[in-house]
Amino acid sequence: MPRPKHRQEIEIKLRVPDVTALRSRLKHLRACEITSRTHESNTLYDTPRHDLRRRGQLIRIRTEQPASSFEMRRRTQNAVALLTYKGPSSTSGAMKPARNSKIRTHFKIKDEAEVAVTGASELAGILRALGLRPTFRYEKFRTTYALSGARGLKIELDETPIGTYLELEGPVAAIDRGAHLLGYTRNDYMTDTYGSLHLAACRRRGQRPGDMLFPTTKKLR
Repeated sequence: MPRPKHRQEIEIKLRVPDVTALRSRLKHLRACEITSRTHESNTLYDTPRHDLRRRGQLIRIRTEQPASSFEMRRRTQNAVALLTYKGPSSTSGAMKPARNSKIRTHFKIKDEAEVAVTGASELAGILRALGLRPTFRYEKFRTTYALSGARGLKIELDETPIGTYLELEGPVAAIDRGAHLLGYTRNDYMTDTYGSLHLAACRRRGQRPGDMLFPTTKKLR
C-alpha cells in the first residue's frame, strides 16, 4: 500500500523565453534527464465558497502518462492518481530567523503531503462526497532533470498553454546554484502558481478565465 509523503516544499518558477537555448544550456551542463517528457492533468478541488483557497490551502488530483501515450490518446482506465495537499506558506524552524523574510521574498515555501492512489475516478468521487468540487483544471508537459553541481535539486521543464517555465525545487542553496548555472538571478525568481499566471494571461488577452488546457489540435513534437 502506498505510504503518504509529508515534506516542506521549497520552489521557484523561471520564465523560459527561448526553449532551444535552454535545452542547449542543459546539454552543456550535462543535466541528467530523470523523468522523460510526461503529460500531466491536474484538477484542483475546493468548497463552493472557496474556503481552501482563502486559507492558502490546496487539494489536487494529478494523473500522468508518457507524452507518446497522450499523443496517441491512450488512457488507462482506473489510472493511478497523485493526491496532493499543500498548506499555507509557513516559517521553517530549520531556517535562521534573520534570513526568513529575505528567503520568503524569493521562494515559495509550503508544507506538502501527497499519496499515490489507484483509481483516479474513485478518488474524485470521494472528494465530491466530502463536499469538494473541481474549481480549476490545468495541464502541462513536464521533463525533469538533475544537475550534479546542485545536490537535491529537481529541474522541471514545463510546457504549458501559457508558455514554457522552469520549476526548481529543493534546498535554497541548490536552487540558487542551479538558477545561476542556467543563467538566472534571484531577480528572475517567481513564486506564482500556474493558476495565477493563467489568470494574468487571460486578463492581458481580454479573455474570460477558464481552465488552462491545450487546444485539441496541439502538436506535441
